[in-house]
Amino acid sequence: MLLRSCNVAEPRSQIRYFGPKLLPGGRNIGVSTISCSARPAPELDLSVSGGAVRPAASGRLADRLRLGRLTEDGLSFKETFIVRCYEVGVNKTATVETIANLMQEVGCNHAQSVGFSTDGFATTTTMRKLHLIWVTARMHIEIYKYPAWGDVVEIETWCQSDGRIGTRRDWILKDYSTGAVIGRATSKWVMMNQDTRRLQRVSDDVRDEYLIFCPRTPRFAFPEEDNSSLKKIPLLEDPAQYSRLGLVPRRADLDMNQHVNNVTYIGWVLESIPQEIIDTHELEKITLDYRRECQHDDMVDSLSSLESDGTEMLPEQYGANGSATARKFGEDYCQFLHFLRFSGDGLEINRGRTEWRKKSAR
Repeated sequence: MLLRSCNVAEPRSQIRYFGPKLLPGGRNIGVSTISCSARPAPELDLSVSGGAVRPAASGRLADRLRLGRLTEDGLSFKETFIVRCYEVGVNKTATVETIANLMQEVGCNHAQSVGFSTDGFATTTTMRKLHLIWVTARMHIEIYKYPAWGDVVEIETWCQSDGRIGTRRDWILKDYSTGAVIGRATSKWVMMNQDTRRLQRVSDDVRDEYLIFCPRTPRFAFPEEDNSSLKKIPLLEDPAQYSRLGLVPRRADLDMNQHVNNVTYIGWVLESIPQEIIDTHELEKITLDYRRECQHDDMVDSLSSLESDGTEMLPEQYGANGSATARKFGEDYCQFLHFLRFSGDGLEINRGRTEWRKKSAR
């Protein structure tokens, strides 16, 4: 194996090739170590030329190896991912949690690529001075075709202003081999003071710092009027038809900021979906409105009920235990309302809606 020269940030570095080194005649002398000279890692430098924002080459090894980049105009970011075996579920396709994690990854990489902080908050210089952070207010994801193990997915993301206290981030997911759109997503974020935990308006200084990296005209992943991402989520009526009580955050559910990761809430919502739906349907759309933060020592209840599509449910459509019968589950499409609450005081953590389609024959 031939390794060419490389650049590293340390004064002196060695790369170890953990494979056999063969001398003429086929003799194996074990592990080979190849030294390479180093150059200082360049500082991230951003320049604007012809309306496009272009960062200088990053000195981080991860940035050089990552399959992600700013687009030509510098106003969005694209990255490709290979779906790994541990990212697929019982359907042998990527789970919605996997999709959400990849979206979060490409969003963070976008923020870093334009010079925002690497502390997990994607904050600008002014935000860090004022102890301001972004927090998720709403997330909406639609999956039209789930990628399977080994499939390559390309995700494009961009952000833009959304009112006086918020911003939004959108994503488009494509099958890299065909270019077909397999999913779309959008989210709303609000600014909060990290110390007081109170919402705060986005100042002109902060707006000027990030708008330079946003599309000049509004661009939406869901440009259609009356699309599902705009639908309000009503409060789930009590009692709920289905529930999973006493869910506890694991240590692995905490993010780098010591709060429960946004993706964990998706898993909690799905915990109270009846098994009959999991067996016969697959998730097409999910919308979550985040109301309160959840800490590592909280206990959570997940509640779900079928949402009426405007037609009355007949009494015989319910089983003796309050669950819907096979007649309702046999439909090609159904949707649920969801409510996450603290087990102790019942305060709302978030509310959501999921929409499910009948599984296609594989």
